[in-house]
Amino acid sequence: METPKKDIRALSKQQLRDFFTSQGDQSFRGNQVYEWLWSKGAHTFEDMTNLSKATRLMLQEHFVINHIQVDQMQKSDDGTVKNAVRLHDGLVVESVLIPTETRTTACVSSQVGCSLDCNFCATARLKRMRNLEPGEIYDQVVAIDKESRLYYNHPLSNIVFMGMGEPLMNYNNVIKAIEMITSEEGLGMSPKRITVSTSGIPKMIRKMADDEVKFKLAVSLHCAVEEIRNQIMPFSKNFPLTELREALQYWYQKTKSKVTYEYVVWKGINDTKVCIDALVKFCKQVPCKVNLIEYNPIDDGEFQQASQVSIEAYIDALEANGIVAKVRRSRGKDIDAACGQLANKEA
Repeated sequence: METPKKDIRALSKQQLRDFFTSQGDQSFRGNQVYEWLWSKGAHTFEDMTNLSKATRLMLQEHFVINHIQVDQMQKSDDGTVKNAVRLHDGLVVESVLIPTETRTTACVSSQVGCSLDCNFCATARLKRMRNLEPGEIYDQVVAIDKESRLYYNHPLSNIVFMGMGEPLMNYNNVIKAIEMITSEEGLGMSPKRITVSTSGIPKMIRKMADDEVKFKLAVSLHCAVEEIRNQIMPFSKNFPLTELREALQYWYQKTKSKVTYEYVVWKGINDTKVCIDALVKFCKQVPCKVNLIEYNPIDDGEFQQASQVSIEAYIDALEANGIVAKVRRSRGKDIDAACGQLANKEA
């Protein structure tokens, strides 16, 4: 059986230079190919027009470029764009362009499906099929940047890793993708415009702090009462709130970067004074802000949006304690592009 060819984007610039040397060619060809792959976003070796035909054929014999294809694009009434992205092996993930008056944000996926089991999220109902490669994450950003320029006349301004998957369960590939997104040889975006959102894996939060990453951290908290958090996010039984709190304190100590807590309030689940007080107490442990997120139903009715009164009770309590809090209205609900709704219905 023939060994599958390696995706050339798995090679560093030095490895590409070494490859050309091993083929009896000049090492600077590796620089040219690297530029085509990342700065210029070449989809095929044929695109690499400053290489000879023989060189392009030689590359084709040894490698592939496992580029994504935007299979289907949907545009919401509010301007949100959702891409169904087909990968080289036929699997599909989704990514979203979220516009506001002042900026455009890409919400990108890091896994096909998800490793976790949050009961309120449509993506969690898909089993995790595989991690995305750095190039596949990068490609989602490139595609959304093009759409931002096309529809909104300006380049992409922000990126959030809040699409399908748990980014910290695909840590190495996510970090490599961010390195290319922020590199001058890639998209040259500021890491301060990138937010990685996790469901809260203490060991990996500590690793990020040790790695001195420059991007921002968001944590899907949803409840600071252990028993309730474990009910809505069963995997969190393995990651008690005390461990999460200590990891976040370590994060802030090392990075001096505030944590953002993503928090959905559900009717009859976490809309009580006990939950409000617990969140206020948790927030006082680490400098932070809170995004209260509008809930987007995923059909079964078990989880329902809390009343406006409950949301306001959260806001009042947080603000009274000097904690920045805002309500984040969901975008793209009419095309299932909002938080928790990504589930490849087209796959």
